[in-house]
Amino acid sequence: MSHSPWRGFFRRTAQAAVLALCAAGLTAVTPLTTSAAAAGTLQQVTNFGSNPGNLAMYEYAPSNLPANAPLVVALHGCTQSASDYHAHSGWQKFADQWGFAVVYPQTSTANNSLSCFNWFDSTKDTRDKGEAASIRQMVDTAVAQYGSDRGRVYVTGLSAGGGMTADLLADYPDVFAGGAVDSGIPAQCATTLTAASGCQNSNQNLTPKQWGDKVRNSYPGYSGTWPRVAIWQGTSDTTVTPVNGTELRDQWTDVWGIGQTASSTQSLPGGTTESLYDDGAGRPAVALFSISGMTHGLAVHPGSGADQCGGTGAYYLDYICSSYYTAKFWGLDGGAGQGGTGSLPAPSGLTVTGTTDTGASLSWSPVSGAASYVVYRDGTKTGSTTSTAYTDTGLSAGTAYHYTVAAVDSSGAVGASSAAVTATTTGSAPQCYTDNNYNQVQAGRAHQSGGYTYADGSNQAMGLYNVAITHTLKETSPGYFVLADSGC
Repeated sequence: MSHSPWRGFFRRTAQAAVLALCAAGLTAVTPLTTSAAAAGTLQQVTNFGSNPGNLAMYEYAPSNLPANAPLVVALHGCTQSASDYHAHSGWQKFADQWGFAVVYPQTSTANNSLSCFNWFDSTKDTRDKGEAASIRQMVDTAVAQYGSDRGRVYVTGLSAGGGMTADLLADYPDVFAGGAVDSGIPAQCATTLTAASGCQNSNQNLTPKQWGDKVRNSYPGYSGTWPRVAIWQGTSDTTVTPVNGTELRDQWTDVWGIGQTASSTQSLPGGTTESLYDDGAGRPAVALFSISGMTHGLAVHPGSGADQCGGTGAYYLDYICSSYYTAKFWGLDGGAGQGGTGSLPAPSGLTVTGTTDTGASLSWSPVSGAASYVVYRDGTKTGSTTSTAYTDTGLSAGTAYHYTVAAVDSSGAVGASSAAVTATTTGSAPQCYTDNNYNQVQAGRAHQSGGYTYADGSNQAMGLYNVAITHTLKETSPGYFVLADSGC
């Protein structure tokens, strides 16, 4: 899609339908400094990579942000800006309260006449292309700047920003641990402008598998853990019709392989119904929040209460603080995500008692009423035990891992998670090699078959055998290489 004014059909379609997504939030962008961000202020960062998508990067971090903290990427809607979204969405409150940094990508009229993210353009919203590649570069820059935990990077967005969020989760499941799509569209629903209006307004009549394939095909060969996805949808939305929430549910439950029947439902404030879809370990992988009577926009709920946030305005609608429930679903409050619904307190005294090159041993103080304990490594459940000690095995040498532990009562309800501790295994860290697929094969770290490249040892798919595709390979044992694009 060119940057010149659209004519004929494109003008009518873009302005009357597709680009009507979130056509509000007209607050002007406040002039900000272009140096590295200062703690406690929203500032712009100008040097974050080659920026093929022509985006601007803004970021916010609270004072005294600890190392290994989470990172949230928040995408505005059409005609909105980074500063507008920062002021209204509520993410600043929880960044301050729970200790994480926020990156706000910003597009402009140079990219799209109404400053929408181009969620429907396959040259801009696919892995390592255009706007998607620019946002990935922003993540890498922020992680390096703040020392963020690469295992706890999340992305959220409203409307067109929600459509781009879904695309990013499909493009980069190795980068994002979770996402939230607010009044948005399923990943890769449209790959051209002409198809976008139908995605917004109509049932696409695809099966869950067909929706799931759109995600799987966005990064062929990916074999890691999929992001945990929260979906927010108003029942009276006529800009992005409610069927999109159902289609997003179908898409991500199929990716997780867990079916489309909710594991549990409950009523939340603002006429909101929460439906959770658990993974095989009983932890919610997908959440659908349906808000009765809400039209198109981001759900906020101004006030000083623990579950209140944000400011009202055009397309910022007073129903429920979606950012609060999204942050809890991801576990940013220090819990284990929405699985931590029990009443037991967080265990105290979590300590690393020993490490080897392949394992880490932990202990903690007992919790009264606990029937067992669940242990999380880098935010993901790694095991459970009935004692107050646990040894995690199968780790990489010379690598830092972050652990929390939560108590489980006799009914199976998981309580609050402990403060995190870091265990660094002994030995030398695995060596990593970043190069194009052709050179990886020539160096003996990968092999090619039928024009495609595969990592030696793990046999993970790396794409076409050429110099245009670059990957990072980690040698975990002599001659055994695994994909490590998200960090060595």
